[in-house]
Amino acid sequence: MDFANTPSFFRSGPPPAARLAMSVAASIALLIGDSQFGLMEHTREAVSLALYPVQRAVNLPAQAMRHVSDFLTSQAELKAENNELRSRQMQMSAQLTRLETLQRELNELRALNGIKAIRNDAAQIAETLYTGRDPFSYKIIIDKGDDAKLQPGQPVVDAQGLLGQVTRVQPLTAEVSLVIDKNQMVPVMVARTGERAILYGYGGGVELRYLPQNADVQEKDRIVTSGLDGLYPEGIPVAVITKVDRNPGAAFVRVTTAPLAGVQQTRYVLVLQAKQAPARPAEAPVPAKKTKGGKKSASEE
Repeated sequence: MDFANTPSFFRSGPPPAARLAMSVAASIALLIGDSQFGLMEHTREAVSLALYPVQRAVNLPAQAMRHVSDFLTSQAELKAENNELRSRQMQMSAQLTRLETLQRELNELRALNGIKAIRNDAAQIAETLYTGRDPFSYKIIIDKGDDAKLQPGQPVVDAQGLLGQVTRVQPLTAEVSLVIDKNQMVPVMVARTGERAILYGYGGGVELRYLPQNADVQEKDRIVTSGLDGLYPEGIPVAVITKVDRNPGAAFVRVTTAPLAGVQQTRYVLVLQAKQAPARPAEAPVPAKKTKGGKKSASEE
């Protein structure tokens, strides 16, 4: 083989031992120069800057997996925290509603105790158990009966005014017919003028009837019991006038009223003693009429 015509880039160059010696010498020189004079500092910075994109590309899959894991973990934690907060909010809402109900009942009891304290009769506080079964009558059932010596006819009030009267008494409960029941009538008067009238229930509300056109009644007048029936004590608030309609062609003025008591939402009531009215005096006997002959007429005999 003719090596004379071989191209120069195929030549083997210096022998391996010489190349090793040269590499070792260069390495020692670089080590000494770098340690003593920092010759390779700029070179390392340049190489590091040149290799930085390669490092980012190599680390990108691992960083992406770490970010995905963190995102999924955060989403799970947020969902669990959100569910816990929603459950806690529902519990707090239920507790708040319960506290509002208890506060309202406490206010009712305080008002009823205040009314009971200023009365000199044996008024009794009772609790509403449920409403009557007949949807066309307005009655409630209370937790007092014969055991509390209740009697039919006793008035029942709440903190705002008259609710109705006891109409049936059982051993442990009693039935109360509300003033808005169609069979209830209450003798009342206008607190401002003393104008007397009868308040009728019509099944869901109350109204004043048979007032003459010249009756002195106005909107926002308060209606109270007159005490003329011997059942309801005088001065108990019953209703308020909401509208007065005077039709010249009608015989009576039409008065629309609204009950003051909580006829549909009161839980605690106060059962009053019925008013003890004195007995009606006996009427004096009519003197007998005599005829001209001094004898009684045949009709009187």
